[in-house]
Amino acid sequence: MIDKTGKLIVISGPSGVGKSTVVKEVLARTGAEFSVSATTRQPRAGEADGRDYRFVDRGRFEKMIADGDLLEWAEVFGNFYGTPAKPVLDAVAAGKKIILDIDVQGGLQVAAKMPDATFVLLLPPSDEELASRLAGRKSEDAASLRRRLAKAKEEISAARQSGVYNHYVVNDDLPAAVGKVVDIVNQERSKR
Repeated sequence: MIDKTGKLIVISGPSGVGKSTVVKEVLARTGAEFSVSATTRQPRAGEADGRDYRFVDRGRFEKMIADGDLLEWAEVFGNFYGTPAKPVLDAVAAGKKIILDIDVQGGLQVAAKMPDATFVLLLPPSDEELASRLAGRKSEDAASLRRRLAKAKEEISAARQSGVYNHYVVNDDLPAAVGKVVDIVNQERSKR
């Protein structure tokens, strides 16, 4: 008999830690599927609706919150982000491995609803390296950079104190970090 129970893997980490890059590589190597979040922010260059995010207006997002249609949601820097619940629950029920790339606040909300999920916290090698990575984007002024660094420290502290995150991966070497997360996803697959 084949066990059709899927698995949800939540990958969190502060802005600039390399989550998107790691998640992209993990998806390519494991056959897991990506859960597309909804957001009220405007698309960035090269982003496509339905692939990178589901871009919705604020009214639609607020209706999703009111209707209980989100597995998790947060307001970050003035924009809403959230995970539509139905596609995730349906995919897990169909035996698929689903990866969520969300912040720690969202991860804690998911843990309250799906405590059997796997939670991975991606960490920078140091505060200085994180500051360097964020500054290297050249998309932030000094005040915005300070806010993001302060938020990163808060997120890491909250994740550690929560007891929810059961895997910690330092992204000091991209191939090694990807390999560790791939191993975590594959371990979860082999438990079934």
